[in-house]
Parts: sequence; structure tokens; C-alpha cells
Amino acid sequence: MPTGVHIRDARQQLFDAAERVLLREGAHGLTSRAVTDEAGCAKGVLHRHFSDFDAFLVGLVLDRAARLEGESAALAGSAGTGTVADNLGNALTALFGPVPVAIIPLITFRDELRARLRAATPGGGIAILAQATTAISAYLAAERDLGRIAADADIDSLTLSLVGGGHLLFADRKPGPPGPEAVGRLVTAVVADAVRRRPAQGESSDTGRRRPTALGTELPRA
Repeated sequence: MPTGVHIRDARQQLFDAAERVLLREGAHGLTSRAVTDEAGCAKGVLHRHFSDFDAFLVGLVLDRAARLEGESAALAGSAGTGTVADNLGNALTALFGPVPVAIIPLITFRDELRARLRAATPGGGIAILAQATTAISAYLAAERDLGRIAADADIDSLTLSLVGGGHLLFADRKPGPPGPEAVGRLVTAVVADAVRRRPAQGESSDTGRRRPTALGTELPRA
């Protein structure tokens, strides 16, 4: 293994190496030696950029959490388009991809990392889960404002159910991540009542016909 080599964009290369180790070996296999071996550099390279390994892990988690902003923006932009169920299903699949799901137990099992993340993110919550919660809550609120979710829908409870259920669904990745059908069943179970109790804005109130709903199904009119 080469040592002492110059690495361009060393921080990102180390983060990328840590991600590969984390996906391959899990949280318990992520050590400073494993990261630098994976990156093909001397162990001292990591410590030239970070005071200790927990400081490195804080940087890794915040960097990967920031990448979820793109998924959050996509979810926000989908409000009022397609169906609520499809939009939420796609968002859960993206927000709970392999990397975010692998990072969550890393935070859970390392007390020092969790403490440093709390200090670095005064808003509270567990990184990754906090980003997912914020994104889904904002989306549901936007759909409620558009009339595609009932005006009296409890956004906080819906968000908690979607984030908690989504995490549990995706955390068990053997033999692989859940398919669209499993994700769709979860989303439908959580939001069906809130969606069906109020038609999408702009839909006709005529009776005697079947109408598309924001959930993506058709319901007979009264």
C-alpha cells in the first residue's frame, strides 16, 4: 500500500473511502486504518486534516447529510404534481438509500460522534433522519396548502410515521432494499386517510363519476 502520497482533495477522497468501507463492512468495520488503506494513503494523511477520528466522522456525516439537500429540493418541487403517494415513495427511496441507512447506526453506536454532531447541529435530531424529517414535513405541508391533503391533517404525526417506517423498511437490506410495492404499501397506509378526506385542488365536485385522487387511486363519488 503506498504511503506518503499527495492526495488532491484529500478530505473528499477520505470521505469516499470511508463510504466504501461502511457499505462493505458496516459501522463496526469503519476504522481510521481501514479508511486510509481504502484510500491508498498513509494514516497520517487523515490526521493532518482532522484532529481525531471522531472529528473525521463528524465531517463525513455532515458531508453526506448535505447531499440530501438535493433530494429534499426535488421532493419540495414535486408538490402539486403526480400523486402524493408516488412522490413520497420516491422520496423515501432516495432519502434512505444505502449510504444514509449505513450512516444512521454509525451515529447510534458512537456516543462521542453523537455528542459532537449535536454540538455541530444546534437544531437537534439525528443527522440523516433530521434531514429526512424536515424534507417530508415541508412537502406534506405544501400539499396541504395546495388542498391535496386534508386541511386538518396532523403533519407531524404523518411525518413521524413515514420517516420511522421508512427507516425500518430500508434498514433491513438483506437480501436487498425494498421494492416499489413495499414502499408504496407503507406510504398508502400512512397517508391514505389524509389524502382521501379532501380532493385535490381544482378537481370537479360533480357526482356520479369516478375521480383520480392525489393518492393515485380512483374513488367513486358520493
